[in-house]
Amino acid sequence: MREIMPILIVAGIIGVFAVGFLMVFLLEKNKKESMGFERNMADREIIRRLLAYAKPYRGQFALVLLVMLLSIGYDLISPLLVGRIEEMVKDTFALSRLYAMVAVYAGILLVSLVCTYVQAMVLQKTGQKILSAIRMDTFTHIEQLSHEQLTHLPVGKLVTRVTNDPNAISYMFTNILVTLVKNVMVIFGVLGAMLSLNLSLTLMVLCFVPFVVLFTVIFRKFSRKVHRQVNDATTDLNTYLSENLSGIKITQIFNREDKKMADFLEKSKKLKRAKQARMLVFGIFRPMVYMLYISSVMCLLYMGGRASIEGQTYFGQALTSGVIVTFYMYISKFFNPIQTLAEQFDMLQRSFASAEKIFTILDIVPDVVDSPDAIELENIRGEIEFRDVWFSYKPDEWVLKGVSFHVEPRQTVAFVGATGSGKTTILSLICRNYNIQKGQILIDGIDIQKIKIASLRRHFGQMLQDVFLFSGDIRGNILLRSEGISDEAVMEACRYVNADKFINRLDKGLDEPVRERGNNFSAGQRQLLSFARTIIHKPSVIILDEATANIDTETELLIQDSLEKIRNIGTMLIVAHRLSTIQHADNIIVLSDGKIMEQGDHQTLLHQHGMYYQLYTLQFSKEQMRAARA
Repeated sequence: MREIMPILIVAGIIGVFAVGFLMVFLLEKNKKESMGFERNMADREIIRRLLAYAKPYRGQFALVLLVMLLSIGYDLISPLLVGRIEEMVKDTFALSRLYAMVAVYAGILLVSLVCTYVQAMVLQKTGQKILSAIRMDTFTHIEQLSHEQLTHLPVGKLVTRVTNDPNAISYMFTNILVTLVKNVMVIFGVLGAMLSLNLSLTLMVLCFVPFVVLFTVIFRKFSRKVHRQVNDATTDLNTYLSENLSGIKITQIFNREDKKMADFLEKSKKLKRAKQARMLVFGIFRPMVYMLYISSVMCLLYMGGRASIEGQTYFGQALTSGVIVTFYMYISKFFNPIQTLAEQFDMLQRSFASAEKIFTILDIVPDVVDSPDAIELENIRGEIEFRDVWFSYKPDEWVLKGVSFHVEPRQTVAFVGATGSGKTTILSLICRNYNIQKGQILIDGIDIQKIKIASLRRHFGQMLQDVFLFSGDIRGNILLRSEGISDEAVMEACRYVNADKFINRLDKGLDEPVRERGNNFSAGQRQLLSFARTIIHKPSVIILDEATANIDTETELLIQDSLEKIRNIGTMLIVAHRLSTIQHADNIIVLSDGKIMEQGDHQTLLHQHGMYYQLYTLQFSKEQMRAARA
């Protein structure tokens, strides 16, 4: 009994740790079930979808596998060579044999280093291609989502999905998967070599394997959870930064820097706690594996020492110094991959968590899509008709209630009414930014749901109140839809809307840099560029949604002159609170609470003394009072 007491003590210590971890695992599992955790994508499903991206590069991965097999040879042969050298030094030493064996060892090492270099280069190139494919698929899918779907997805979340998450997946292809495969092959290769060398010592090492499996299973559960928490906290922080850095001027105006800083610190602390939890899980697992490694080495030295001193044999096999040295190296090469697997498994869970987030976005089905029989429209006349259209952003909260009207080609039609009456909604529905619930919308007598979305929108030019300019230069922002248009044509469009006056004063003209969101231009200048951007493409239908709201009176008069020039180019739909800008419209549609209350030209509606008359009189009185105060 005394002879095996040290081994029993080691087994007892390992058993205590195993029972403790198993109890924590069961308690956490019951806790998760009681809390009703949401069902997440299975690892098998994630792997299946990720391997679809790797399928086009089967040849590169096959090459890596071949190179990997050559490098594994070093891990399997080097311990045998060292063991032979040990026995040679102890028994019949010959310098020539030592040189020969060292040369063989160096040759194997050199081959392993070359294989490692080739493997890394091939994987990095392949991984970057896979990363680009995932990133392009994600970005393209986001572009296909409807306005309503994009409204519910924070910009910071989408940015994280397109930038950070693919990086984690790329690391999986360039490092994790190959390392996992290599380590598994090394483990089985080492086991085979140990079995052929000494059965008793191999059985001793295998006694530790169940505990390795147990610790790995427990680690997997906790690792998946903490990685998801880190990803969620990172996404929340990115979303908060994206929104608040964009609106930092408002924060400064209302002196809310301290409040925003407190919110930022709270989200940062949440991310810190999530990362600390991940470090704790990983910090416990790897030492446990290292403890198993040290324990196996202690048992090896104990058994080998007793066999050497007392001349014992196990299963009829003697334990020589060369066998002990070889097994010592094999145990190291057996547990090192397991320890590396712990680290790689940590990264694998991070990649799976990122992949799950990306696939969640990719699984969102766009709700505004082309019908199977959708057609292309090469040209349109600009005839628009609403037939009993009902629409709501939320179920049973109708924004439009049975709206019907008809717009003749090249007519100018204006929509007026109080905020929330449905004016902007009508313009969004014409471009099919949303799908209607009831009724029908027709362009040139064709239901817009039977027209390809890209084809439909190509014939529309939209000028909105909130102008968005992209970083770049003025030319790029005007030529947003197409290329190959000369600078003369661009300046001609600018002259139409009187944007040339401020462009000519700029040092670089059309090459003048545009900073983020065009914040180096005034609101009126951004609106003029928006006008030029629309007019240069000669759309069949022009939409102006409060497009003159941010322009001073003098500039507005210049734009009115420009709009008169292009009225005959196509149909024009206008939403404006300044009724003076729509007096010359062919038809004015007055909306209230999602319904059409009256319609007609300016003079007709004034003579009716209805809602339009009240709006016009009220606005005219305010302008007179403002002029009197001036």
